[in-house]
Amino acid sequence: MIRVTGRGNRDCDGVTRRSFVQAGALGVGGLLLPDFLRVQAAQAATANPQSAIPNPKSTAVILFWLSGGPGHMETWDPKPEAPSEWRGPLGAISTKVDGIQFGELLPEQAKIADRLAVVRTVHHGTGDHTKGNHWMLTGFEGPNFNDVELAQRNPAMGAATAALRGPNQPGLPPYVAVPHLRGGTDNLFHYHAYAGAAHNPFIANADPNEKGYSVRDLSLTRGLTFERLQNRRALLETFDQLHVENDPAISERDGAYQRAFDLLTGPRARAAFDISAEPDALRDRYGRHTFGQSALLARRLVEAGVTFVTVNCVPWDHHGTPPQMKTEEGARKLIPPLDRAVAALVEDLIQRGLYDRVLVVAMGEFGRTPKINRDAGRDHWGDTFSVLFGNGKMRMGQAVGASNRKGEYPMDRAFTPQDVLATIYHHLGIDPHVVTFQNRFGRPVYLLEGGEPIGELIG
Repeated sequence: MIRVTGRGNRDCDGVTRRSFVQAGALGVGGLLLPDFLRVQAAQAATANPQSAIPNPKSTAVILFWLSGGPGHMETWDPKPEAPSEWRGPLGAISTKVDGIQFGELLPEQAKIADRLAVVRTVHHGTGDHTKGNHWMLTGFEGPNFNDVELAQRNPAMGAATAALRGPNQPGLPPYVAVPHLRGGTDNLFHYHAYAGAAHNPFIANADPNEKGYSVRDLSLTRGLTFERLQNRRALLETFDQLHVENDPAISERDGAYQRAFDLLTGPRARAAFDISAEPDALRDRYGRHTFGQSALLARRLVEAGVTFVTVNCVPWDHHGTPPQMKTEEGARKLIPPLDRAVAALVEDLIQRGLYDRVLVVAMGEFGRTPKINRDAGRDHWGDTFSVLFGNGKMRMGQAVGASNRKGEYPMDRAFTPQDVLATIYHHLGIDPHVVTFQNRFGRPVYLLEGGEPIGELIG
């Protein structure tokens, strides 16, 4: 599992007698439960995640994951002076910060640019979706697209956060994905790897913009009441008490069991996911689309006590060849809802006094080729691309790093994926160069092997 220094304890991914949520154990097939809870209840609680971080803060992260790779020229690093075949079909607009321009489809973010920071020179050098996804989500190079084995090699930052910090409030999952983790391109690496399957995301698998939205995994099937569930739980506890002397691990698993049961039966999680409790005017402000309502749901979740939320915004792979969109078509379809969602979220967090403790990040696995291709699209580009940050305690109102005139390469202050993740972990109070996880081969592996928090942001 995890340690602050030295080797970790043995990882237990096996589902044992304690997997009470499997058919026939607790609900006799009657509970609508995600794999998240199944494994959380089954896995031995060999370490207290909160104890891995001295004095954990109530900080949280909302990650807008832009799977497929957004074009940096159309978003946060436009090049209005470049030749047209590099500049592209869209223009640039001034922002609230003198000397900083955003793409013309980001007017709402331009208005609050003093509350945002853009790092324009992140690079890893690959145009492979699979490698890029793994690199940006875990900090480590991943498998190639054509590799036979596409298994995740290192923990995603959300899963590592779940293991090390746990939820900020009991009765809630520490790591949530909304509305789902489908779509995009090679959108494969949001999970635990060897950090422990209990730390995988709780996936809503429901669009909060749809009429009748509900998270079915937090409900019970018809005919199974909470009273009946409580009775079955009591029976299970009695059964386990008969075996505890012969299997001490059962008592160690009680904490995980209790957390899973509380999440199912307690009101906190259901209330956090209830977006209908928000005023219509605020929902309108975020935008009545999947991006906007998912961002609002993310705010509800971190305010309630979830530590890490991934808002899965897809698809951004705009080559111009069918069925993929051309650059302008894709930009006009996806950038305006993202613009509105991010801006509304930042303003909402500020108004609710949450912006100091919540870090907002928007990024994909890479950028797009600086030169438009013959199909009016842009291809994959990992040599320089942008990552957006927003937080009340970091230094905002700046563009960090500069790409060259055509947006091809870093000219100043190049950053790696590990620098990006180190900045996120710094906000969470996690030192990734001290914490180790034991991998599948029994070797302790640091959460990050390199990278440093971006100094211009953290001061």
